[in-house]
Amino acid sequence: MTTPSWFYTSIGLAIVIQTATLAVGVALQSVAGIGLAVAGLIPFALVAWLQLARFRRVNGVWISGIASRVVFGGGAAASTLHFLALGIALWAAFEERWWLVGVCAIAGGVAYALCGALWMRSYRADPAANSRGESIVVVVAVIVVLLGAAVTLILQSAH
Repeated sequence: MTTPSWFYTSIGLAIVIQTATLAVGVALQSVAGIGLAVAGLIPFALVAWLQLARFRRVNGVWISGIASRVVFGGGAAASTLHFLALGIALWAAFEERWWLVGVCAIAGGVAYALCGALWMRSYRADPAANSRGESIVVVVAVIVVLLGAAVTLILQSAH
């Protein structure tokens, strides 16, 4: 299995954008801020779709683990590091320490990409043990919760 050019780098950069826009958007505590937070998801969604399509075209196969573990950060290390970077970036944004928001966003994006590369290495070492991803039920449940949280934030800021 080979990854397309710029695979991990583009995913990491999309996470940098997502983390920074989410932190700044939530800290603004306004409808425009929530719009910024939601808009930060667009580059991630585009990169995810593009890289998954490129992976399929290059390899001719679909590995559910590549989507859930690498692109969507479903592995324990990737999700934990992303959560920590996002949490510190949110705190920094509320404290108006914009430089720290940037540092956290970059660190989170680098960690996310490295976790994806490490997962791919473990997949190559033992494909049978690492090929499965999260169930579709879990993925849908997480998306529903995140969308519900975004709607709640928008409704709260409108009052």
